[in-house]
Amino acid sequence: MVYGHLDKQPYGEGWETSPTDPVIKGDIMYGRGASDDGYAPFSCMLAVKAGQDQGLKMPRICLVLETEEESGSPNLIPLLKIAKEAIGEPDHCFCMDSGAFDYNQLWITSSLRGICIIDMKV
Repeated sequence: MVYGHLDKQPYGEGWETSPTDPVIKGDIMYGRGASDDGYAPFSCMLAVKAGQDQGLKMPRICLVLETEEESGSPNLIPLLKIAKEAIGEPDHCFCMDSGAFDYNQLWITSSLRGICIIDMKV
């Protein structure tokens, strides 16, 4: 099972641009909402397609998408209960929603809805 949510950068005051409306300044188009988790379904589908293109044996993959802000996600559990029969019992769950504190290294999240920062040298 692969999980992702499709929210956008938060609405509210204090932002120069809208999370849903692109802004053109000079020759550049800015889309603040494009930087949040709208990538989940496309990244997952492209990963599956890349595996298929390489001739890899593919397991059954269930993509679960949520469209609300992650602040508590009150509808995620009810969604999973409704879709239980279609989803089945996954062997693994990959979450396409995490944090990256910089773009100079790979960041891996090992649990959901919590964070622990550890500096590790290998």
